[in-house]
Amino acid sequence: MVLMLAYAAVLFSFASGLLALLTNRRPLLLALDRRYLARYSDGSRRRLVLDYSLDENRYPLLLRKAVFVLLGLSGLFAVLAGLAVLISQQVFSGQIPLGLPWLPWHVRFDGLSGFFFLIVGIGVGAVSLYGPAYVADYQESQHPFAVLGLFTGLFVAGMLLVLLADDAFFFMIAWELMSVASYFLVAFQHEYSTNRRAAFIYLLMAEVGALAIILAFGVLAGFTDGFTFDALRQAALSPTWANIAFVLALLGFGMKAGIVPIHVWLPEAHPVAPSHISALMSGVMLKVAVYGLIRFCFDLLSQVQWQWGVVLLILGTVSALGGILYAMMQSNLKRLLAYSSVENIGIIFMVLGLAMIFMANGHPQLAALGFLAALFHAFNHALFKNLLFLGAGILQHQIHDLNIDSMGGLIKRMPHTSFLFLVGCMSISSLPLFNGFVSEWLAFQTALQVSALDNGVLRSLIPVSAAALALTAALAAACFVNVFGMMFLGLPRSRNSEKAHEVDDKSMLYGPALLAGLCFLFGIFPSGVINLINGVAGQLLGHSLPSDSAASWLWLAPVAANKVSYSPLLVLVGVLMAGGVSFRYLRRNPETKTMRRAAAWDCGFGGLTPRMQYSGSAFTMPFRRIFAKVWLLDEQIDKDMKGALDMEVAAVHYRLQIQDHCWPRLYQPIAHGVNQLAKQVGRIQTGNIRVYLGYSFVTLILMLWVIS
Repeated sequence: MVLMLAYAAVLFSFASGLLALLTNRRPLLLALDRRYLARYSDGSRRRLVLDYSLDENRYPLLLRKAVFVLLGLSGLFAVLAGLAVLISQQVFSGQIPLGLPWLPWHVRFDGLSGFFFLIVGIGVGAVSLYGPAYVADYQESQHPFAVLGLFTGLFVAGMLLVLLADDAFFFMIAWELMSVASYFLVAFQHEYSTNRRAAFIYLLMAEVGALAIILAFGVLAGFTDGFTFDALRQAALSPTWANIAFVLALLGFGMKAGIVPIHVWLPEAHPVAPSHISALMSGVMLKVAVYGLIRFCFDLLSQVQWQWGVVLLILGTVSALGGILYAMMQSNLKRLLAYSSVENIGIIFMVLGLAMIFMANGHPQLAALGFLAALFHAFNHALFKNLLFLGAGILQHQIHDLNIDSMGGLIKRMPHTSFLFLVGCMSISSLPLFNGFVSEWLAFQTALQVSALDNGVLRSLIPVSAAALALTAALAAACFVNVFGMMFLGLPRSRNSEKAHEVDDKSMLYGPALLAGLCFLFGIFPSGVINLINGVAGQLLGHSLPSDSAASWLWLAPVAANKVSYSPLLVLVGVLMAGGVSFRYLRRNPETKTMRRAAAWDCGFGGLTPRMQYSGSAFTMPFRRIFAKVWLLDEQIDKDMKGALDMEVAAVHYRLQIQDHCWPRLYQPIAHGVNQLAKQVGRIQTGNIRVYLGYSFVTLILMLWVIS
């Protein structure tokens, strides 16, 4: 039954893609109707429904809604399947007779798969509520819905199949389906050169990553006699081969997840894809890569080594800190959110590294704590990053711009959107009462258990990473204060912002509202998700966290109730009481009882203009000075002079360009080397038939020598 729910999720996503192909097939449906159905349904209720559905004006709208309804059913069944397997804590397996005759596709649905099914299902469900109104503005002649709907369905199906795969062949087929479908979605608006460039970079890196994953599976398969995951688990690898397999898997899955320095496709691809696709790619697809790494390292490789944990810890720390520093300097909202995803993936990798270190050093319960913190942060990131990308899509839909510095004052014009976006900003900034705080608090609790280790190097390294994590959290809060302040507060900085208003079709707000509600709900009651993840840890690691609190639904006590605990519900009660007392005091005080309203930030002088407000560049200037070496900065100030001797300044133009270090120091040398190699190889093409005959002769001699 549970496996049938998972299959239903996959089939509904496929069905949504196939249904989208009927976008321009109304004449065909009318012909079929007249030929086969009209004679049997004349005058009946079915006839009325068909006439209503095939009406020329209603048909495109109904079809779009039907496609997203099927996608929503896919998300609903994914959530049901995930919850069912997580609650039952059983493992379900089976075969799908779709592979080669001697190589059917093996399926396994356990707690780890179920948890990531839950993440995918929630993300897809929110997108299905948001999508119909968002895609309505696309012009069918330029951006056909059939293409968008088809590849969205295939993309979701690919992600779900990756989570179900139980052999290397099936896994790679599903992985490629996910990657290729998402490539077409990134290239959807291909008339823009930036979209084509982003899609090319994404496809190139996705295929390099897939090659690394294939080689990683190949290393395991070389020590066993099959390609099923059951067979690969039995591979007895030497430490050297285990290290090679780990490095290949880290390269392949890390490239898709977006860890530094192989993250460069994210800030290129996410801004150009449609917003609901960006939400799925950043909020969901990156988690599928995390799933792949966990499945490979914690399940398929026989024994985890602490050195792998150190590698993940260092890469995660660099990604978390580097990601948020780059995010702070972005003026394009979706590009900023993409770099923020690098930061959050870094936090997940960092805590997974801690889990590996504790497991290899004989502390399985601390390893379970790190594992739990990593999975819970992956879950939370899926919620608030989906919410923020969908919010960015609403802003782009209404303002036709993503430049943070050209917005402003939107809180008065778009109050519902601003409230939902504020919830996302507070969640991603890890503020108490929201879900992001709980997972980062668990990550800190894991790092603080370093005293259990005997290795002096690890006892020095982990506190440094914990300090970097604290700095990352503070910078993330500053980053999203900047984002919300520049976009929603102050005065409008452009005519589009001045004329902005809330979306006409309120259904666009349902998806973000669902995600915002879940961010708050799991910030106040995180115990439900934590208990589900605890079962996953017990199933995969063989150990889980004991419940060390009398009221475990109220208190979080990951280490011990007498050492450290946190009760979000009591914090909420405390905040409400403090707010109520403050409000009552202010209202009863005769000096403050009479409220005086005045324009914000004008210091009482009045006459505030948009040019007098802080810009994003000005807000982040202190950080730019402190961390100047982190970016490649090109800062220019040009002055327009006037007057007889050009002594009077007419205007000042400020230009700031920020580039990622990885491009000039890593990728451009590789591109240069490939070009040089291609030129050298191209020299063998001379156009002379005698030279080609010589090549054939030498090749023949070489082959004869090899055979002999």
